[in-house]
Amino acid sequence: MGSRVSREDFEWVYTDQPHASRRQEILAKYPEIKSLMKPDTNLIWIVIMMVLIQLVSFYLVKDLDWKWVLFWAYIFGSCVNHSMTLAIHEISHNSAFGHYKAMWNRWFGMFANLPIGVPYSVSFKRYHMDHHRYLGANGIDVDIPTDFEGWFFCTTFRKFIWVILQPLFYTFRPLFINPKPITYLEIINTVTQITFDIIIYYFWGIKSLVYMLAASLLGLGLHPISGHFIAEHYMFLKGHETYSYYGPLNLLTFNVGYHNEHHDFPNIPGKSLPLVRKIAAEYYDNLPHYNSWVKVLYDFVVDDTISPYSRMKRHQKGKVALD
Repeated sequence: MGSRVSREDFEWVYTDQPHASRRQEILAKYPEIKSLMKPDTNLIWIVIMMVLIQLVSFYLVKDLDWKWVLFWAYIFGSCVNHSMTLAIHEISHNSAFGHYKAMWNRWFGMFANLPIGVPYSVSFKRYHMDHHRYLGANGIDVDIPTDFEGWFFCTTFRKFIWVILQPLFYTFRPLFINPKPITYLEIINTVTQITFDIIIYYFWGIKSLVYMLAASLLGLGLHPISGHFIAEHYMFLKGHETYSYYGPLNLLTFNVGYHNEHHDFPNIPGKSLPLVRKIAAEYYDNLPHYNSWVKVLYDFVVDDTISPYSRMKRHQKGKVALD
């Protein structure tokens, strides 16, 4: 049982985030990195393949016993659906069709959203851009846990429950921290998703629908890939707010583990982030990083000094431009 932590355990800072300054230094020294700032057209075909794979899975589980529906939802469907959320992350940065076809990326994000079961892609784009512009900004960056999360989920058992419920907190936290007016694209995303879910239920039944939703809930909760939620910005070392992961699960997650590289160059697709690290190795090799997301999850749960409060919070300076 861990000791109780308090709101003061947030690391409050008034400094700017380090990624902009490091980006300027790297580009000044290695201007060839600019050539990596282009769409990844392979992403389009990978996403289409993943959607088709899940459609086949929906069909195959429709007549299974419930225990096998849930088994395959965790063993297989969870990996595909979590991977798809990270494809949507890539698409939110316009990595599929480029910045000049921004709306194509929004429509494609809705398509990628289909096997997840819950409308997600458009709202994620809006909030994720805030995360990059205002990393850790109090009341803006909804990646920062609420005061309630930090106060309540402060023991080993409660942190374990918090990890399981991560998808629910990521869903509802924006409504409390930084609510935004609903846009027409979010309405289209929602209507499209509900229509798709009804079609799955109509043709293949309740087990296919449960498989889809369970795969998302389980895959974004207590799951090896979910280690990236904590690994990215939770301060296991004081003063370091962004960490990269260089393990094998990057193969399933569009290199989201290269997180320092990603925040330094958010307009470079995930497939090229290892090359960024290779070119500018002296900027990244000596930064703290991880090789196991499973160990990150374990350490977060059992380490009494780490909690949802273990984040760096900023008092935002200057004018804020929100979507």
